[in-house]
Amino acid sequence: MADNESLLKRREAVTPRGIPRATIATVASASGAVLRDHEGHELIDFAGGIGVMNAGHCQQAVVDAIHQQAQKLLHTCIHIATYEPYVALCEKLVELLPHGSQTKAMLVNSGAEAVENAVKIARQATQRDAVICFIDGFHGRTLMGMSLTSKVGYKAGCGPFAPEVYRLQFPNYYRHGDGLDEDAFGMRELIRLKQAFSNVVSPRDVAAMVIELVQGEGGFNPVPRAYLEKLRQICDEHGIMLVFDEVQTGFCRTGRWGAYQHYGVTPDLSTWAKSMGGGLPIGAVVGKAHVMDAAQPGTIGGTFGGNPVACAAALATIKIMEEQDLNTRAQQIGQHVRKRFLALKQQCPLVSDVRGLGAMIGMELVQDADPSKPATDLVKKIITDCLKQGLLLIAAGTYNNVIRVLSPLVITDDQLDRGLNIIEQQVLRHAPASTPAK
Repeated sequence: MADNESLLKRREAVTPRGIPRATIATVASASGAVLRDHEGHELIDFAGGIGVMNAGHCQQAVVDAIHQQAQKLLHTCIHIATYEPYVALCEKLVELLPHGSQTKAMLVNSGAEAVENAVKIARQATQRDAVICFIDGFHGRTLMGMSLTSKVGYKAGCGPFAPEVYRLQFPNYYRHGDGLDEDAFGMRELIRLKQAFSNVVSPRDVAAMVIELVQGEGGFNPVPRAYLEKLRQICDEHGIMLVFDEVQTGFCRTGRWGAYQHYGVTPDLSTWAKSMGGGLPIGAVVGKAHVMDAAQPGTIGGTFGGNPVACAAALATIKIMEEQDLNTRAQQIGQHVRKRFLALKQQCPLVSDVRGLGAMIGMELVQDADPSKPATDLVKKIITDCLKQGLLLIAAGTYNNVIRVLSPLVITDDQLDRGLNIIEQQVLRHAPASTPAK
């Protein structure tokens, strides 16, 4: 069996450097919230495969479902012949994620594919071309996904991008609150949105607005409630499809099946993936039935979308989430992480903000208590040192200065506290000694 160093060298020799490598960790096996590397060392997992493993690694019920389905049917393509796992999963999604009085769903392979298809559906439903997205948003690395994605580092040398994409300021309260309360801030940002209809793109040309309710790669920025409520009204007024990207927020991460259920705002279309499949690649577009049915036959879908084995894994994963009530567990985890991070913020001037929703919590680090000075290099060091102490951690944010927690929701209290202790120790260790604690 390969050791860690030799495996990394083999990777470097045969894979392109364009594939990101956030850490030097290797993984040979995993269970629950624990990873084991190629030398037998254990790591507490606070990354969750970038929010994929909400139900935990290698759950036996999921493994069994994969095995049983693989013995019966590996592939036929839903375009060619209808199979029960695809239909059953769509039925479950419609049950868990209702979009008005009647809901329909389609299955794809990833979050990026879900976004691509949602845009196609919205354009057909409205007979318009333009799509509005937001600064600090992330929607994938396909052509449309990358066109909608904000962070320029993900897009270097990949243009030209899809036309008729217009990017507006996300209502980032931490960065642009200017001392207003959250409701007043949301109202101010909506005025700016309406101004954009006069000087950026006419609402008569807009097919869809695509927004994350908690920006994932952008730094765990939640959308203000008042803003989202009024955004729904604006979209209704102008016949614009409101699309929620729930790829990272979905399936218990925020303490609900979808983050939109916290806000009481229903989108026209929504996109899902990551933890839906329990580790297998699968995604979905869910939407109001009349909107979903606007797509002409043959314009959406794909060869492997809703693969029967991936569907079986997703159904088993959702069942675990229901049986173990992982929505409630996510709320408990989120409350505990937030409390620990806020306590650390009181001790350490590096920590400028703690934010998120449910068990999707991030902590932003800056230099000199100045939000305009992101502590990018320091966060990288902290993550490296946490790995040495047995914790796998990743960053987020435009400047990669946000420490984010995406641990499996089946993590034990002991594992959670051990991971948080490691973060606390490393953040305090790197805090400037000359700066007094708050």
